[in-house]
Parts: sequence; structure tokens; C-alpha cells
Amino acid sequence: MPKRLIQIIIVFAIILLFIVFNLENKCNISIIFKEIHEVPVFLIVFFSFVFGMISTFPFFLSHQFRKKREIEDKKHEPADSSNLPSSNHYGID
Repeated sequence: MPKRLIQIIIVFAIILLFIVFNLENKCNISIIFKEIHEVPVFLIVFFSFVFGMISTFPFFLSHQFRKKREIEDKKHEPADSSNLPSSNHYGID
């Protein structure tokens, strides 16, 4: 637990340093019909990461659904006779 806590503190310290060093950096964002002026760079980066995480969520859900469906299909699948041991003694012909 202390190792994980230290890692989280370090990550937040790096994020805080990024924010502090980029407070004065501002830019304009143009969205098709509207332009937003003087937006701090750290907000753009933060929301870009959040949007990236949200956009991966449907892929994660589809993977989980597919994996769950494969497990259910294997449960309902009849036993395959090729997996049974051969009728020969010790499998030798």
C-alpha cells in the first residue's frame, strides 16, 4: 500500500508541475462554427486525455461482452468425442 500511495503522489506532483508551468500558455480553439479564445493549455491536454479514456470505453465493453459470450458458448457446447481417450490400450495401435 505505501508503494502505491507514493506512486500516486508522484503522478499528481508531475501533473501539478505541468499545470503550474503552463498557466501562462494559452491558445484559441476553433470548433467548426465557434472559436474559444485564451484557453489554458493544461485544460486542453486534460480534456483530451479524458476524451481518450471515454472513447476507449465502448471497445472495453465490447471485448468484455465477447469474452463473456465465448465462455457461455463453451459451457453449452456438447462434449467432443475427439477429446475422449481412445478405446485402444494406452493409445497404442
